[in-house]
Amino acid sequence: MADNRVTGQEGRRLVSTAIRRALSAGDLVPGQRLVEQELSESLHATRNCVREALQDLAAEGLVELVPRRGARVRVVSVEEAIQITECRAALEGLCARRAAEHAPAQQREGLREIGTRMREAVAGGDLNTYSALNRELHARIAEMSGQKVAGGLLDRLKGQMVRYQFRLALRPGRPTKSLPQHLAIIEAVVTGDGHAAEAAARAHLDSVIEELRATPAAEPAGSAALTVGA
Repeated sequence: MADNRVTGQEGRRLVSTAIRRALSAGDLVPGQRLVEQELSESLHATRNCVREALQDLAAEGLVELVPRRGARVRVVSVEEAIQITECRAALEGLCARRAAEHAPAQQREGLREIGTRMREAVAGGDLNTYSALNRELHARIAEMSGQKVAGGLLDRLKGQMVRYQFRLALRPGRPTKSLPQHLAIIEAVVTGDGHAAEAAARAHLDSVIEELRATPAAEPAGSAALTVGA
């Protein structure tokens, strides 16, 4: 029977994209093994494509290649997570400022709907929806900024912050604390105040760093969902 598995660069991209999405969705957790044969079968790509994709992801810091043991999702320490978030604060501040100053008014106004849905999610205790809207908001602002270099760097940094690593979004009171921060970013971008947008984005990520510093040392990796920037 013919082997219809994807090969070459197309297969390599297919595998790496699928793994990135699984990381973002929290379907893969820190330390989880990535078995070539299983990935090859589930993604209908050749094992060579899987192997090359894992090497690409290792170069991005998303995957760890362990000699004689294969690949696994890389575990990020709290200290490294803090350093990553510090870098994110600078990049997201830049994107927020550029979005406020350069994005078309219609695109900026579209952020208000996200803000409204965020309010409703927090009021209804729907943390999963709130987390999804959080990701959508940050991605939308990065796209609106037109800063493709910053956007690419942010994608890589966020990828390293596997959603199941630290308990942030589910910490008591966190959504009610982060919601006003998100709304402040939205208001500044919508009104075209670049300086305020940058300041609000940085203040929000500083708050995330405070939460990370409060992460108990004994809190197990993979114990609960994280939306960095939550």
